[in-house]
Amino acid sequence: MTEIRWHSRAGQGAVSGAKGLGDVVATTGKEVQAFALYGSAKRGAALRAYNRIDDEQIFNHAKFMNPDYVLVIDPALAFTDNIVENEADHTKYIITTHLTKEELIEGIPSLKGKEDRVYTVDCVQISLDTIGRSIPNAPMLGAFVKVSGMFELDYFLENMKRVLAKFPQKIIDGNMAAITKAYNEVK
Repeated sequence: MTEIRWHSRAGQGAVSGAKGLGDVVATTGKEVQAFALYGSAKRGAALRAYNRIDDEQIFNHAKFMNPDYVLVIDPALAFTDNIVENEADHTKYIITTHLTKEELIEGIPSLKGKEDRVYTVDCVQISLDTIGRSIPNAPMLGAFVKVSGMFELDYFLENMKRVLAKFPQKIIDGNMAAITKAYNEVK
């Protein structure tokens, strides 16, 4: 089973990102869960969203997991939230930041020794450049697709277009550009 934990603030699109990822995974015939836990429903409040992906039916509905991937959408949460909580020895971290990987790890001692499993990308700036607003979930999905190798980029983009079909074409195009840019820029 692949387990993913998202660290975000309300309004940054982590819940929509987790559900969008779930919709794309469902096209592959795999079983998937996408859910979130809110501390407060207020915009800007810290929250966590989760995905589980497996070939078999998923009976575990607990929030507790040893994530394979930790996706940190809000840069400040990398420093204030316990992003390494219940980590596995193979957990990969994709963190939104304008800092270099070295600067980021220097500021987060719990990531020291995990340099080969830490990936950085500036999802906030990418979303501003491509979508025109700071909604960094689409760039995070692009970075996840690259790091995980779970999908080919073209397959993921085609299926995300279907997920986003209810939105105006300008928003769909912005999200496709954001996913692609983050896919190419994640380090």
